[in-house]
Amino acid sequence: MSEQSWVAEFPGAVTVCDADGIIIEMNDQAARTFASDGGRALIGKNLLDCHPEPARTKTKRLLETKQKNVYTIEKNGVKKLIYQSPWYRDGKFAGLVEIALEIPNEMPHFIRTPSPES
Repeated sequence: MSEQSWVAEFPGAVTVCDADGIIIEMNDQAARTFASDGGRALIGKNLLDCHPEPARTKTKRLLETKQKNVYTIEKNGVKKLIYQSPWYRDGKFAGLVEIALEIPNEMPHFIRTPSPES
């Protein structure tokens, strides 16, 4: 695996696919999250095959349009932020990165206002 050392034990699930949707990297948390689907054995598989409809069509559209998709989910009482975004190599679309972070049900929200000097 070619993943950077900082991301290996990062507490969020990080999954990376190439421009064709082939999973090329998963960090430790992603492997645990998707253990029942094969964990790291998913590397080399097409992520479209891992999604039921309508998620499969949405993911295919993200690959085609090179857009990001951000939302929250709750499963088994655990709330997560899902952030799916294109990544680029030398300015060329290279695939998608999905980062899934557990978030508390209640958390502070701060609105930052620019200082007068800004």
